[in-house]
Amino acid sequence: MKTRIGLSLLGLAALSACTLGPVYQKPDMALPAHYREDPAWVKAQPKDDTPKSDWWTLFGDDRLNALVAQVNISNQNLLAAQAQYRQAVALAKQADAAYFPTVTGGVAETRSFTGGGAGTGNFRNGTINNNYRLNFNASWEPDLWGSIAQSANAAKASEQASLGDLQAARLSTQTQLVKNYFALRIADTQGLLLNRTVEAYQQALDVSTNQYEAGIVTKANVASATAQLKAAQAQVAADQLQRVQLEHAIAVLLGKAPSEFSIAPLDQPYTLLPPPVTPQLPATLLERRPDIAAAERRVAAANAKIGVAEAAFFPNLTLSASAGFQNSAYSNWLTYPARFWSVGPALAQTLFDGGLRSAQKEQAIAVYDQTVAQYRQTVLGALQEVEDNLAGLNLLAQQAQLQDEAVKAAQESLDLNTNQYKAGTVSYLNVLTAQTTLLNNQRSALTVQGNRLTAAAALIAALGGGY
Repeated sequence: MKTRIGLSLLGLAALSACTLGPVYQKPDMALPAHYREDPAWVKAQPKDDTPKSDWWTLFGDDRLNALVAQVNISNQNLLAAQAQYRQAVALAKQADAAYFPTVTGGVAETRSFTGGGAGTGNFRNGTINNNYRLNFNASWEPDLWGSIAQSANAAKASEQASLGDLQAARLSTQTQLVKNYFALRIADTQGLLLNRTVEAYQQALDVSTNQYEAGIVTKANVASATAQLKAAQAQVAADQLQRVQLEHAIAVLLGKAPSEFSIAPLDQPYTLLPPPVTPQLPATLLERRPDIAAAERRVAAANAKIGVAEAAFFPNLTLSASAGFQNSAYSNWLTYPARFWSVGPALAQTLFDGGLRSAQKEQAIAVYDQTVAQYRQTVLGALQEVEDNLAGLNLLAQQAQLQDEAVKAAQESLDLNTNQYKAGTVSYLNVLTAQTTLLNNQRSALTVQGNRLTAAAALIAALGGGY
């Protein structure tokens, strides 16, 4: 008898090695040999598990470094993503628990009464019974068709996808903070420029007013100078509004109320330029993007669920056993004659379900196809982001050079027109036009500087956050 039981268990163990469902293969994705905007780059290889660097430190701004360190700790979206990842870890552990038998135990004491019945003529007559029971139960479902294994594989892949989501959320939050910080510092520098411009325009208005009172110029000169001054003051107010809103956005990213946070304005222009991005940067970092890793893991999870759906077509085997002590007398409860035990298998098979299992399998296959398409779209989106920001950095560098030349030319034009006006050879309108042209070019130069910093941060983020 023992031999037969042992052979049966060995047979079940052999059967449990069978796993249904397609063997997982990472979806094919045709990647270009190089980037169009930088042909020296090479094809990427999967390295999503490579540790990421503190990429924001490449810009060399201590205040920025301190802010990003805070966002990694206190941002509420990141805390929510961390909690979601812990849920995925717990679900994976739950799936793994199905490999093991379930063992329960219990102790019970019951007292029952059985009446004498109507035929006795006395309902008080009857029997009182006591029952004492101590039992242990065990059940185990061998994984005959790999349903448990595939469920565990799906849960593990979902856990890894959730980790990718967490890393993607962290990278996105860091990038948004860096962009907002650069925009705020550019707003600071524009504020300094506008304040100097307002002072210059005020001096010009004072000169025009004195000349008008002396009868040298007409009232039109004063009106033009006044209009130019008021326009510059309005720009100061708009710049202050933008800065306040950026400061509020940074506060929320740090998990703080806007009223509890502030960043002191700069008293000197922000001259930071983006770190050099050279063709030698490893293109392998493209595959380090956490959103790509998460998308690929979702494909693996969907593939495993196809196996779960296929296993539903086959019977389930459950092995159960129970043992313990049971007696009507407490004094004889835990004695050898009071023992009991039972053991046996149970086989269950769904005979008719109206096409339910077939529909579930079709759904699993459709979900797999969907995740494959989403994975490929994620890769294409990543390639586009890298191309966009590579092109942005290249063209913005050219634009910055041309804009600096435009600022120099505008400054020279203003100096010439100012001297000619003082000599009486041109009207004051020439000076006003030259001043406006200079201010517009200076503001455009600051905008280009901010765009270059933002594009550099976006490129690093598009490469997975660090190189």
